[in-house]
Amino acid sequence: MSTDLISILPADAGEGTFIGRAQSPDGPCVIALRGGRLFDLTRQVATVSGAIARRQFAGGAEIGALADGLPAGWSLLSPIDLQCIKASGVTFALSAIERVIEERARGDASRAMEIRDELESTVGSGIRSVVPGSDEAMQLKQALIDKGMWSQYLEVAIGPDAEIFSKSPVLSSVGHDAPIGVRSDSSWNNPEPEVVLVCDAKGAILGATLGNDVNLRDFEGRSALLLSKAKDNTASCAIGPFIRLFDDHFTLDDVRGADVELTIEGPEGYRLEGRNEMAQISRDPADLVSQCLSEHHYPDGFVLFCGTLFAPTQDRDEPGAGFTHKMGDSVTIRSERIGTLRNTVTTSRDAPSWTCGIGEFVRNLTQRGLVDRI
Repeated sequence: MSTDLISILPADAGEGTFIGRAQSPDGPCVIALRGGRLFDLTRQVATVSGAIARRQFAGGAEIGALADGLPAGWSLLSPIDLQCIKASGVTFALSAIERVIEERARGDASRAMEIRDELESTVGSGIRSVVPGSDEAMQLKQALIDKGMWSQYLEVAIGPDAEIFSKSPVLSSVGHDAPIGVRSDSSWNNPEPEVVLVCDAKGAILGATLGNDVNLRDFEGRSALLLSKAKDNTASCAIGPFIRLFDDHFTLDDVRGADVELTIEGPEGYRLEGRNEMAQISRDPADLVSQCLSEHHYPDGFVLFCGTLFAPTQDRDEPGAGFTHKMGDSVTIRSERIGTLRNTVTTSRDAPSWTCGIGEFVRNLTQRGLVDRI
C-alpha cells in the first residue's frame, strides 16, 4: 500500500518546501513537495546531496497531488544519499547523567536505579546550570574531580569540545516505515529521537529532518570504546520522512524551539511516551555543526544528529531493569513542524540486508543515464 504522505507531514506542509527520496521500479529518485504537489527532480539532479549543493529544489516532472501519495510501486527511502552521517552525543544534561550511569553500571541495567539516585543528587543541578566550556563549567569540573565524580561523559557534556562521531556509512540509513535494527545480542537498548540538521559541504545548514539514533546502553556502558559497535549496525539509523528546507516559514529558530515527541507501542500492549525538548539542549545547534565541520571536509555535505533529552528509565518487565526494546515495537517520532518518522524494531541480524552501497548506487544511475547529474 502507498504511504499516506499527508499523515506524516506537518499540518503547514503546503507552506514549506520538502525534499526526499523514493524507490521507484527503476531505482532511487529525488522528490520534492511544493504547494501540495509532488515532483520528481531526478532528471535535473540525481542526488539529494547535489540538490542541496546547488540549491536545486524547483522544477521537476510533476507526479501529482500530495494527497494521492507516491505512484504505484514506489516507496519512501531515507531522504539523504551521499552525505556523511554524523551525530553529536551528551548534548542534554539528562542524557549526560544517563551516560555516566551506563559507565558506572558497566552496562548492567539492574544497577542503574541506585546509581541514578546518587548522581542526580550530586551532579544533576550542576551540569544543568552551566554553559559548556565556560569558566563556571571548568570550576564544576574541578569540584567533581576532587569528589571522585568525574567521567569522560561529563567532559563532553560541560567541556569545550562536543562529542561528534560517525553514526553510519553513506547510503546506509533507512527511512519511514522501514524496519529499524538493534543488535541481537543487546539486552539494554533504546531509541533516541532527534532532530537531524542537513548541511552542505561548507557547513551551511539548509534544513532539518528527524532521526532515530538507536542506542545500545549495555555495549557502550561496558566501554566507550564500543561506541561504534553500539551505534553502527544494519538498519540502526533511521532518518525521515523528508527534509524540510529553511525558508521564511521555517528557520533554525524553529529547530531550536522544537519538541520531538516519541511513542513506543509494544506487541504486548506496552506503551511509552517521551519528549525531546530542543530548548533544553546544552549546546546551540549551530555550534554543534561548527564543531562537526571543524578541520574536516565533507565534499558531498553531511547531516548531524543533534542528540536527545530522552533516556527511558521506567521499568518494562522486571523491577529495576529499566526499559529495553522488544522485537515488534513500533517507534514513532514526531515534531510539529518537521513531520513523523515511524519504524518497527527488529534485530540488525534479521533486518533487510543493506545492498545499495555507493558502487551499486552509481551503477544504477549510470544505467539510467543519470550519473552526470549527481
